[in-house]
Amino acid sequence: MKTLILYSSYDGQTRKIAQFLAEKLSAEVRSINENVADLAEFDCIIIGASIRYGHFNKLLYKFIEKNTALLNHKQTAFFGVNLTARKADKNTPETNVYVRKFLQRIAWKPTFAAVFAGALMYPRYGWFDRIMIRFIMKITGGETDTSKEVEYTDWQKVAAFAEQIKQLN
Repeated sequence: MKTLILYSSYDGQTRKIAQFLAEKLSAEVRSINENVADLAEFDCIIIGASIRYGHFNKLLYKFIEKNTALLNHKQTAFFGVNLTARKADKNTPETNVYVRKFLQRIAWKPTFAAVFAGALMYPRYGWFDRIMIRFIMKITGGETDTSKEVEYTDWQKVAAFAEQIKQLN
């Protein structure tokens, strides 16, 4: 099965997850920002995207809108990445408000969907993002030490998602 993984990433964690999945699935990986070749040549298309300040990248919506018909006729999967998913009660497509609303809003109906916790990379953020994300983390009971980098991604959960996708063969 020829598989393509497209991703939209703000700070690189979604790209890292996409690359991990690609190793497990022998898939090609590309940014959703790239000019993607003919999607029809792929049997399976996986799209991963991260949240920043409560929103997915607008290019993600445009890409899906442009390709909905094709996506709905292929084996597909979607994974959302956000820091809210670090909490056990917010780490499924049904319980994660961002992914649930996203899937309700779009016409594409992926075969599989998942939610993964992202990473908190304070030292890599610019001043504004560091202050805003620290404020959000304080409100939500998360890490506020701006000298730290914390990876919340559950790699076993990502591997299980890859196994689920392999069952499409």
